[in-house]
Amino acid sequence: MPDQNCLQVRRASVLSRWVFFRFTASLVIIFFCSKNSAQLCTSNVGDPVIKINFGQNDITSSPPYVPSAGYTYTSSPCPNDGFYTITNRTSNCFGNTWHTILSDHTGGGNFLLINAAYVAGDVFLTTISGLCPNTSYEISAWMMNVVRNFNTIKPEMIFRIEKPDGTILAFYEPGQLPVSIEPKWEQYGFVFTSPPDNSPVVLRITDTWPGGVGNDFAIDDIAFRPCGTKITASIQANADTVNICEGNSDKYTLVGNTSTVYPSPVYQWQLSKDSGSTWHDIAGATGDSYIRQPTAEAGNYSYRLTVVDASVASNVNCRIGSNVVVINVYPKPIVDAGPDRVYLKGNPVTISATAQGDNISYYWEPTLYMSDPNSLSPTVSPPSDIMYTLSAQSARGCTNKDSVLVKYAPGIFVPNAFTPNDDGVNDQWRVTSLDPGTGAEVNVFNRWGQVVYHSSGGTVSWDGRLNGNPQPAGVYVYLIIFKKGNLPNMKGLVTLIR
Repeated sequence: MPDQNCLQVRRASVLSRWVFFRFTASLVIIFFCSKNSAQLCTSNVGDPVIKINFGQNDITSSPPYVPSAGYTYTSSPCPNDGFYTITNRTSNCFGNTWHTILSDHTGGGNFLLINAAYVAGDVFLTTISGLCPNTSYEISAWMMNVVRNFNTIKPEMIFRIEKPDGTILAFYEPGQLPVSIEPKWEQYGFVFTSPPDNSPVVLRITDTWPGGVGNDFAIDDIAFRPCGTKITASIQANADTVNICEGNSDKYTLVGNTSTVYPSPVYQWQLSKDSGSTWHDIAGATGDSYIRQPTAEAGNYSYRLTVVDASVASNVNCRIGSNVVVINVYPKPIVDAGPDRVYLKGNPVTISATAQGDNISYYWEPTLYMSDPNSLSPTVSPPSDIMYTLSAQSARGCTNKDSVLVKYAPGIFVPNAFTPNDDGVNDQWRVTSLDPGTGAEVNVFNRWGQVVYHSSGGTVSWDGRLNGNPQPAGVYVYLIIFKKGNLPNMKGLVTLIR
């Protein structure tokens, strides 16, 4: 956009060119076809069979879409009159008379940015192949007037669908792109019917005004989507979105409803696990209803029904999709009450529990002999064996629980003999009253000082063997060292009897 002092000089020079172009273009369009209604598809649409989003990476060469006869590519994010660029942002252009645009309309890629040439003409041109024959398609684009000044030329486009020989099949005029106070992407589009012979078509976008003072604009996400009959999907006896928790065993029946426009409809239910970004056919789900089995994993599960006539079922570009129904499976809290413990009289036990999840709340049951029932690490000293249960609930209402058994022991009992003869009676030397929290290390030595059994912090249970070999009958020495707490170490004798 040049300096405003040039406005009056250029307005006179461009006006005659614009009048001639508009008059000629209108005559051509009126002669060949009738104007399409200015609206997007009001029924269901399929996935984009063509989507031109101008990429996400830096552009190193001029793209093929903009005719070189009228425009020149530049890498500058502020192209001058008659220039264009592919960029993901633009700012501080021409004395800040353009909007600062920080992203394309989806927030994740590039867009086409054009500073109109002095002669009105084509700004986008591409050939489309592989459409479904004799099918209605929604053609859409996201556009924005990048100029902030209300007293400038406003962009005004004509979309045309042509045969390769230039015969016009359809056209659409969205009107002037309005000036906005803040940068604002707007979607424009129309519906046309593809040729019955499935021949290629040309999409031509023409800027009907000259540049010079204003008429600067951005285009993004040009798409072709099949537009068909109204298809609805629902979850039987439920809303279109169902929220359940991990581990839910309910089955849900998804029901589709289509009109009778298809003589021989072919159905296919699809699943998306990324909120509709990608869709995958569900094997065997080829009826107008589908029974969803319980899902083991938490996640977002989106479903839709696609339909196409059998005559063109081999062409996925002909599919029309329904609305989306969603089953959200939220995770249960992760709850671990910790290992079972032993309360030695006079030596309170500190439970080591964990609870993780989405804004969880938790509680203990029972709270008897517990120092702080609101803590994940309470100290307990029960006078008898007791099972403590830790329950947790997430913000989504999902619950989980785990239990820890605290056994009461008046002292540490160490057996002084055992008979490992595989008769099922007293075959193991066990010290059952050691609490894991004491970090007890247990060693058993033979008469020559060799360690024949070792346990550290775990269950103490010796079967009288060393490396799988039975040890001889006799007297052995045990040594118990407590690495945590204040308990004194213990030493004694145990007799192995055969």
